[in-house]
Amino acid sequence: MPTAVPDRAAGTPASRAEPVAYAGSFTLPRGTGRTVARIGALTACQAALMVGIGLLITGPARGLWPLTAEDTVNEGLEQARTGTLTTLSSLASEAGNTLTVIAITLLTCLGLLVTPRLPMWRQATFLAVAVSLQSLVFLAITESVDRHRPEVDRLDASPPTSSYTSGHTGAATALYAGLAVLALSRARGPWRRVVAGLLLLLPLLVGTARLYRGMHHPTDVLGGLANGALSLVIVGRALLVDRSVTAVPSVGGVPAARTGAERRPGTTAVILNPTVTDDATRHELRRTLERHGHLDPVFLETTADDPGTGQTARAVREGATLVVVCGGDGTVRTVADALAESGVPLAVVPCGTGNLLARNLGLPLSPTAALDAALSGGPHRLDLGRIEGDGLTATRFAAMAGAGLDAAMMEHTDPRAKAHLGWPAYALAGIGTLRTPRMRVTIRLDGSPAFRRTARMVLVANVGTVQGGVTLLPAARPDDGLLDLLVLDPRGPLGWLRAVRTLVRRRATSPRPSAVRTIAADGDTQRDLPVEYFTFRRAELAFDTPQSRELDGDPVGPGRRLTAEVEPGALTVLLPSREK
Repeated sequence: MPTAVPDRAAGTPASRAEPVAYAGSFTLPRGTGRTVARIGALTACQAALMVGIGLLITGPARGLWPLTAEDTVNEGLEQARTGTLTTLSSLASEAGNTLTVIAITLLTCLGLLVTPRLPMWRQATFLAVAVSLQSLVFLAITESVDRHRPEVDRLDASPPTSSYTSGHTGAATALYAGLAVLALSRARGPWRRVVAGLLLLLPLLVGTARLYRGMHHPTDVLGGLANGALSLVIVGRALLVDRSVTAVPSVGGVPAARTGAERRPGTTAVILNPTVTDDATRHELRRTLERHGHLDPVFLETTADDPGTGQTARAVREGATLVVVCGGDGTVRTVADALAESGVPLAVVPCGTGNLLARNLGLPLSPTAALDAALSGGPHRLDLGRIEGDGLTATRFAAMAGAGLDAAMMEHTDPRAKAHLGWPAYALAGIGTLRTPRMRVTIRLDGSPAFRRTARMVLVANVGTVQGGVTLLPAARPDDGLLDLLVLDPRGPLGWLRAVRTLVRRRATSPRPSAVRTIAADGDTQRDLPVEYFTFRRAELAFDTPQSRELDGDPVGPGRRLTAEVEPGALTVLLPSREK
């Protein structure tokens, strides 16, 4: 039976809850002061850098190439002017005009706050602050660097500011490149890359137009691009990457974030995969957490470079007393691996395709229903499997790992089909992998003598049910201190029928088969069995040839070796009360 541990994530009872700030009273997000100070310091460094480059251009370096060739570029563009190009340059230049940039920034920020069900405060703040800081640095540069505009016929009235840097180009870079960042991080579908590419093209068009119209030297335009890009990097890292501002005021009657002085000890960290968790789901998860007394949850997004390890480590380091993971099996595995042995409870919110762990733990497959069920239950200690191999760094898994047929099926599943069809996409891919060649494998369990098998698939499991509700290992339990091994080796159509019959029969019986009973007397001769079951604490699998391998549904590359062992009770998970 699972071992209960003290519920350190329990929220304050409603009758004794501390006062919180609601939408009617404004409370600054936690970490605002530190973030403002850091952005301010980095912006001062940015201004100093840009001013230094400007003084270098107008001073010691003005007689050096390529600065000496800039006049030639401006004169060549003047000679190349045509009526059509002049009209197009006017339109492009207008895209970086001060009024245009201000209008688009305001409308975009308003849309980010009003249009989604859950306002995107962080994204709106990122865009507004980046554009504003770029303008402040631009003003500091023009006050410090006095550079005359090119000696050509200028098509626009010359403003009183210095030629260095190009204000139009800097503003366009901060605005349109910022919009490209938001498109790539928040939008879904292949079209987002096309939109981002077009947005990134606009600052280049604005800079080219400013050169064509005789308003700037080439280095002025490059300076504008650098100024806008630096502002985006500084603000984006603080607000979108590091997430040092960890909560924002809520609206619509949802409790707002507490300040540092009002917060009770410990936090709730929600680690989510943004590719499968939309804003509406986040809003519902926040409301569910607050309904159970977990106020001011901190939301941390996974990235392609860090699918959950860093976010989990940070949450534990900063004193989280509950971690909620929202994603598919890969995200759940990564967070569970990082959370192992910490004692911090984990609530699993299924948002992916297979959701193996959630299915096997009896959690609802609706994200909010799963979270509500977990928070209504209690903590249980579950086992994890630890696995390593050639080319596979030691890591933990929560559900299953394997080689052969199942891994090949994972490799051949089209991500687009998985996104549209869900788990049936695995079944479609499985049809094409049924002809996967049989492999030969040497198996050693718990230090016993090794034995040989041929197989279509070997599966090391902490749980028994796979996609579509199919149970492959009926006796597998995630809290018994053991792992299970399935060796599948049907031969021909009759062999597959026998395999299905064996699986069905095993589901109808409760006793778990012993590894000793399934090994022939010589330890090396395989009986004519389409399915074999083994239990173990440590297993060593050596394949004669490299085989496809998978870990909780994610392909991990082919190899010839897998070593797995159980870590009993390594993970504390919140489960519905019926699981006790």
